[in-house]
Amino acid sequence: MSTLRQDPTTKEWVILAPHRAARIHRLPWLPARPDPVDHDPTCPFCPGNESQTPPEIGGVRGEDAWRVRVVPNLVPAFDGEGTTERRGGPAFREMGGVGAHEVVVESPRHDARLEELDPEHVTRVIDTWRTRYRDLKRRAWARAVVIFKNFGPGAGTSILHPHSQVVATPVFPPESLLRFAVATRYYDDTGHCVYDDLIAEERVAGDRVVSERGRLVALAPYASGTPYETWIAPTFHQSSFGQLEDDDLEDLAQLLRDVLGGLRDAAGDPDFNLVVASAPAHEESKPFFLWHLKVLPRMSTPAGFELGSGMSINTVPPEEAAAALREAITTRAGR
Repeated sequence: MSTLRQDPTTKEWVILAPHRAARIHRLPWLPARPDPVDHDPTCPFCPGNESQTPPEIGGVRGEDAWRVRVVPNLVPAFDGEGTTERRGGPAFREMGGVGAHEVVVESPRHDARLEELDPEHVTRVIDTWRTRYRDLKRRAWARAVVIFKNFGPGAGTSILHPHSQVVATPVFPPESLLRFAVATRYYDDTGHCVYDDLIAEERVAGDRVVSERGRLVALAPYASGTPYETWIAPTFHQSSFGQLEDDDLEDLAQLLRDVLGGLRDAAGDPDFNLVVASAPAHEESKPFFLWHLKVLPRMSTPAGFELGSGMSINTVPPEEAAAALREAITTRAGR
């Protein structure tokens, strides 16, 4: 039987249809991931090829070499600093391409994966995300800072070498506007943050909780839009990713390693997108939002119904996904 569930953070409906699981197709027309090698002499992110990227703007260095690099994107979506003055009338409004687009090279190894890196290294990657978030949100024009990672051709990656990206925009992305509007209305109605209430109720229910570590929890949300969708969020109120405290970095790194490793084993190593959702850049003190990290596996292709209706069809109930991830994480820990 299919079921419709409503996402309380967007008010959108999601269709759970496990009987359609046989229709999941793994994007067969996309190229397979190449066999990994630890160094590719043609890769601009591999050690020795630093001159092939724009000048470094941050990162982490070891005693004799870099461990994490931050560089401007060579083909950025935005042009940099400038004016945000709008031009044209209501039907043809535009503005200059103000914004920032950076790449975080996560490891010197061409074949590294976050779930295989040691926890200390993943902690440094997340710390780098936080550093770039804090810097970019201070730009006068910044309205949103989006941290994301594309893994695999099905998720839109173009370079195999492990990397993530940070983009600062001068406008609010539409998806964020929807979430902010719903969260603001919920706060006006109840005096609570919808995400705080959601996380608290998920922890009580328990069947969609994947793992907890320190003050953070990983869970498969009740109205998951994709198979094995997983969130990592604080169990206390914290509006902005920029507010992430040093004491929580290691726990977030370990949870992320566990989730990605569990996903790899439980779901057949799918391509995925990782996105960090956060409060608006200049509204961190407001209590209506909770930052959270989302892992979104790409195990099926949106087709006509999804595109025409804006509704998702998920063939793996989140309760089943959470159970499979818990088992996979436990098995990995025992190896």
